[in-house]
Amino acid sequence: MNAYIALLRGINVGGHKKVPMAELRELLTKSGLENVKTYIQSGNVIFQYESNDLKVLENHIKKAILDHFGFEVSVLVRAKVQLKTILDNCPFPEENKVNSYFAILSEIPNANLVKEAYAKTYENEEYEIINDCLYFYCAKGYGNAKFNLNYFERKLKVSATSRNYKTMVKLLELS
Repeated sequence: MNAYIALLRGINVGGHKKVPMAELRELLTKSGLENVKTYIQSGNVIFQYESNDLKVLENHIKKAILDHFGFEVSVLVRAKVQLKTILDNCPFPEENKVNSYFAILSEIPNANLVKEAYAKTYENEEYEIINDCLYFYCAKGYGNAKFNLNYFERKLKVSATSRNYKTMVKLLELS
């Protein structure tokens, strides 16, 4: 049995796409996932499953949510070991790492698009794109950042969802 983390984007934000976590746990358990747990209301699901095909798992969860709640949700699934590698590979010094955000990308972006993205910079904001993760640190805090996830999704032609350091650590702990 493999341990996975599903990251849902855009649920329970501003009263839109409401997904009660107890209902989501029950839905995903009935759909065949095992030992389903959720962490906070923003769409973090920890579970176990036999398959190791991440795209199949993502589509399975998307379909279950669409059929039950009536709306589409972006879902990215990573194995526990992949999430640990992402956390361990953070390129920032420890004092910045603990205040960083980790944007998990739907796929490894094209190298030319990455190069184009790097052309844009803002003072007090750093980012590194390594494989399927964009590591982001803003000295003035994420809420004050000029960069946003939509910029990187458009520029890199991928979908993404981000989590802060504390959430990443907790997801690994719970899995």
